[in-house]
Amino acid sequence: MSGAADRDAFFSYFNYFTEIEEHFQRARGTSLFLLSPLDWALIESWKNSGVPLEAVLRGIDQAFEKWRAGRSRARMVNSLAYCTQAVMTEAQRLAESGPKDAPGTEGTAPFATHDLRRYIEGNAATIRAAGVPEFSPIADSLDQIASGPAVATGDLESLERHLSVLEEKMIAIARARQSEAQALEARRELEAQLRPWRGKMTAPQIAMLEAQFLDRAVLGSASLPRLSLFYLKAG
Repeated sequence: MSGAADRDAFFSYFNYFTEIEEHFQRARGTSLFLLSPLDWALIESWKNSGVPLEAVLRGIDQAFEKWRAGRSRARMVNSLAYCTQAVMTEAQRLAESGPKDAPGTEGTAPFATHDLRRYIEGNAATIRAAGVPEFSPIADSLDQIASGPAVATGDLESLERHLSVLEEKMIAIARARQSEAQALEARRELEAQLRPWRGKMTAPQIAMLEAQFLDRAVLGSASLPRLSLFYLKAG
């Protein structure tokens, strides 16, 4: 694979969410369709489980081919959860076909230094704007990262690892501050969105999806950002 191809693959890897969203919209034929919180949590569960982007995109295509050929075509596909089993099938096929090289890190990093710095500093500012003293050390750490060597050298693996640790701390603090009413509302919304799909997912899939959904909900209720580089769009 050429250096340019390596960079393209790595860029796609760190645009996991955007690639899946746009592919689902194209497959559905409605570019303005917005994914639900459950859909975003599902994408994150795939990412955290190591499901390759290729498997997700293939699974979406397979699910829509089945939908177009089936009798249920009169009912529109309104959730990415419809594609879950097809995605898992494609992931298994890829695994059985043998290991493949992970996206390379050779050549120029997919994000410019100023994009990384702006993203991390912007998240620090958003966290401070929440006005919660417990979050201040996390914002301070983000500022240090933004001006540190990992950003300067484009060491994305190191950055992602550090940002993930900070995000886990932030979620833990936000959850401790969450009111009982907020927690119950998040659970009600989760159940309402997940109910149609419970019979089509395995117990481990549901458990991971629930965890991701609730993490997103607790950050959203506190107006806190996601820190992972998967949420960074180069610009």
